[in-house]
Amino acid sequence: MLSLVFVLFLTASACPSPAARSSSVSDAEGRLLPRLDWSTLIPPWLRHRRLGLQAKGQDFVLEDTTFRIFGGSIHYFRVPRAYWRDRLLKMKACGLNTLTTYVPWNLHEPERGKFDFSGNLDLEAFVLLAAEIGLWVILRPGPYICAEIDLGGLPSWLLQDPGMKLRTTYQGFTEAVDLYFDHLMSRVVPLQYKRGGPIIAVQVENEYGSYNRDPAYMPYVKKALEDRGIVELLLTSDNKDGLQKGVVRGVLATINLQSQQELQALTTSLLNIQGNQPKMVMEYWTGWFDSWGSPHNILDSSEVLEMVTAITNAGFSINLYMFHGGTNFGFINGAMHFNEYKSDVTSYDYDAVLTEAGDYTAKYGKLHDFFGSLSDAPLSPPPDPLPKMAYEPMAPSFYLSLWDALKYMEPIKSEKPINMENLPVNDGNGQAFGYTLYETTITSSGVLHGCVHDRGQVFVNTVSIGFLDYQTTEIVIPLIQGYTVLRILVENRGRVNYGSNIDDQRKGLIGNLYLNHSPLKNFRIYSLDMKKSFFQRFSTDKWTTVPEAPTLPAFFLGVLSVFSSPSDTFLKLEGWEKGVVFVNGQNLGRYWNIGPQQTLYLPGAWLNAGSNQVIVFEESTAGPVVQPTDTPHLGRNQYIH
Repeated sequence: MLSLVFVLFLTASACPSPAARSSSVSDAEGRLLPRLDWSTLIPPWLRHRRLGLQAKGQDFVLEDTTFRIFGGSIHYFRVPRAYWRDRLLKMKACGLNTLTTYVPWNLHEPERGKFDFSGNLDLEAFVLLAAEIGLWVILRPGPYICAEIDLGGLPSWLLQDPGMKLRTTYQGFTEAVDLYFDHLMSRVVPLQYKRGGPIIAVQVENEYGSYNRDPAYMPYVKKALEDRGIVELLLTSDNKDGLQKGVVRGVLATINLQSQQELQALTTSLLNIQGNQPKMVMEYWTGWFDSWGSPHNILDSSEVLEMVTAITNAGFSINLYMFHGGTNFGFINGAMHFNEYKSDVTSYDYDAVLTEAGDYTAKYGKLHDFFGSLSDAPLSPPPDPLPKMAYEPMAPSFYLSLWDALKYMEPIKSEKPINMENLPVNDGNGQAFGYTLYETTITSSGVLHGCVHDRGQVFVNTVSIGFLDYQTTEIVIPLIQGYTVLRILVENRGRVNYGSNIDDQRKGLIGNLYLNHSPLKNFRIYSLDMKKSFFQRFSTDKWTTVPEAPTLPAFFLGVLSVFSSPSDTFLKLEGWEKGVVFVNGQNLGRYWNIGPQQTLYLPGAWLNAGSNQVIVFEESTAGPVVQPTDTPHLGRNQYIH
């Protein structure tokens, strides 16, 4: 009898309709049992969660109440987990009621069939924390997300298939999506509103109208979500280039923009496309991302307030993209490649409402007052800013040249060059991020020609003679004598995250490498992914003291001393040229003296009281020290309006 009651309880909880709660039940012999009020068995938090977020006329309605979405974007994978609560509390205190976040497939399934939802990738913990703080959630699970992340969040192992057609119903792509969604949605479904969770809406892919390669693709993604138990309101999201082509039957269209002109034009388009439906700006761009070698992007706080006011006065719900951008830790940044290849910097500060380090800006103050004026109750007080610290400079004590490091690695031997994605590493999943070194032997000088993605430093033995990239596809090899080692250190600077050429984002040496029009052969290839396991082979005895004139590229090892409670800091690399910094095994990301970014954000949560290991991989020119400072050089503090 207990089992029967338990089954009935589960049935009633899952389908708490009035009819089910009042119907009679027969026993095994057909006798009618007294009617039971099943509502008493339904958890209280589910009794009024039947309808969820709906589009009724021109309004959103949550259950029976008109609801206006005041949202903001934060990406959990760009913020140290220890700071999730701080950032979400600041969002709530600004008067927002909804968190939006993307889900990066490439980080969650780094190898086919192997999933990672731990630590900083614990999506469920992030969503539940938002609920605890009092925020609803709009989830944007992709599979493609753009987000200025490598390949728009698609895993690089998809590109092992030479015929791959990403973001289409190509079988090789949909089979991979199906397996990923099987796993992801088993985690997401219990977090939906109707299950007692905070997720009130789910986005179907992202800005597909501006890609628009396959009319069957968006209906496929919609069905893939619904078949796996997604029951909340579905949305699409498109910019001015794609709205007309991005709509899907049965899915509410939303828009992405930054200017008044776009708002006027897209409002008219929305009305023509879906009539009298709720209007939402899914992405109001509060700033913009930066690219290496380009100016720092800023957007005046008064302009932001004016635009937010215009959007809400026009009857729209709104999501601020970004409310807090965070950081492209590691090698996850994306790139753009239209007329010219441009990779994104490590900082994803975005000139957003909160800075990269979570500090308040003039935008925050103005939007706090604005959303506070729309609130029925006083806003909660904003949390205090997290402290920043300028620690003593760190001079590297030890050194290991790349050429010496190769002795502790096993090369891949191949007659021809192999691109990163097809290297036989990581259980057959290829190399996703970092550098790849190609070596072969030459016996003559001449013109070296090849297709290098994205940047290849060319060495004759250990002497650098220049670079190959998208603009420079050939280089002169000077006069040599006898057998000489030719080396090309190729960096994946970030796969394109937006545009029509995402199918062509294989990295490394692409095809043959030619010397005087003859293809070179017999390569030794080293996968330099620089994951934590990469450094474990370099035990203490492998390092030497830093020489007066170090051979580069090289790894430099030092200790950052923290004598108090660890605080956030920013690493200034004056005198260094280009490379990557690792602190206590955490990859802080790339630095490059061409700017605009001149410091790397180092969260205090990743520091220990006492000694902290710092490793710098420098490609070309080593500086004397790494200087921790309490403000980002050329950072936001100089650009608050």
